[in-house]
Amino acid sequence: MGVRGVAKVLIGVSDQQRAKEFWVDTLGFTVTTDAPYDDAGTRWLEVTSPDGETILILSPDPQGQHRRESGDERPNTNVFFYADDIERTHAELPAKGVEFPTPPSRQPWGWWATFVDSEGNRFALQER
Repeated sequence: MGVRGVAKVLIGVSDQQRAKEFWVDTLGFTVTTDAPYDDAGTRWLEVTSPDGETILILSPDPQGQHRRESGDERPNTNVFFYADDIERTHAELPAKGVEFPTPPSRQPWGWWATFVDSEGNRFALQER
């Protein structure tokens, strides 16, 4: 049958608890797994998107090794999220503390913007 899709995406975070609160309380993800991982207090922490299609692993990355530098306001991760109405999402999420370095703009591939999580990761947001 071959490869069928992406199962999970690892997101490097400085503070697992703070990241968990951002993804769950701010963006509406649900905790799928939150279990001790090692003797250092690290947890295996997975959150699932509201549509149930995407699982993020919030993995400790205190030095930002999983984040690439882009030098501008473009995403510094290789993860694109989607919204049904990007302009409405862009209008609503700043009230919950979400920063948008770039507002929605129309590109040849459709509408997109960038947003920043609690750990400084910049993600793309596209309209589906």
